[in-house]
Amino acid sequence: MKINELSKRLGISTRTIRFYEQNGLLPSVQREHNQYRIFVEEDIWRLQTIIALREAGMAIKEIKQALEPQGVPDSQRLRYYLELQRSLLTTQWLEMKRMAETTEQMIDLLQTQQTLPIQEIYHLADQAKHLRELRQNWQDQWNFDQRAQTHDEDVQTRSEDYPHYEQALTYTAELIHATSGEHGLDLGIGTGNLAGRLLTSGAHLSGVDQSQEMLKQCQNKFPMIDTRIGNVLAIPYPDNHFHFVVSSFTFNHLNPQQQLLALTEIHRVLKPHGRLCLTDRIVVHSAITDDSLSTSSASDLGLQSTYHELQHPAVLEWFEEHFYMTNYYTIEQEVGCLLAVSLH
Repeated sequence: MKINELSKRLGISTRTIRFYEQNGLLPSVQREHNQYRIFVEEDIWRLQTIIALREAGMAIKEIKQALEPQGVPDSQRLRYYLELQRSLLTTQWLEMKRMAETTEQMIDLLQTQQTLPIQEIYHLADQAKHLRELRQNWQDQWNFDQRAQTHDEDVQTRSEDYPHYEQALTYTAELIHATSGEHGLDLGIGTGNLAGRLLTSGAHLSGVDQSQEMLKQCQNKFPMIDTRIGNVLAIPYPDNHFHFVVSSFTFNHLNPQQQLLALTEIHRVLKPHGRLCLTDRIVVHSAITDDSLSTSSASDLGLQSTYHELQHPAVLEWFEEHFYMTNYYTIEQEVGCLLAVSLH
């Protein structure tokens, strides 16, 4: 396919296509003997991914890095591009859904009060903007792609980051009590160590992780697990999809506002009466007393005595507001496990 045909097919200018090529985003475009660019199917999928990433606000340099995952053979690149697009589309879909909900709330306010309550509408719009920024500003600050090769060794030797690791995973599996035929999700699945334990129950497992390299290791160990690129703030699965969700040594990577948004996402993908088990090392933080989804920074939040983050008042209040029954367990006062069961 020549550049003019590609331009018409994708609805972008030839100038834009040349710009991406000049910046190294289309590095392997073939040319005929007359020097015309010839684009093959993989180039088309790659270009579609570039367009989606640009629409999401990603810079050229970041896109170039995202499109060159380490150790992914050519035969798997198309799936990688499609996975990236699915992750982006999930985020965009959630934002559209949120916008629709905000608009509905504004209409309800107008109908009940017969006027436009500016302060309340401003609050709704500001809250929607804040949630959008939380999702869009998510990025990997921990270099998990670089750590994937040694992850299984690290969890055994780095006790400060993964205390009582084997015992914690075993206890999590016992608490969630997966049964044959159920469908479960492991968020931040990593190399699949927790999900692998749950497979023995006969449950079907899916996993989400932001690291392509971690997912590659997981697939090598457990090819029967459905893995997807994504993160806890925009889970790439439909509503009411899972009987249970688990997550180990992941929750403490989120700030307090992200934690509450993650719980909302987990609630979305859980079936009625679904179960959730969060397991993490105990890192004591100060309690949140302000509106958890306000735009205040962590330093601005009101502070009381200290709590494990899984027992933050805002976290427990979220579970109460969404009708979950919760129980909290500890392992040697170094690992906390929060089990929550939906009453609806």
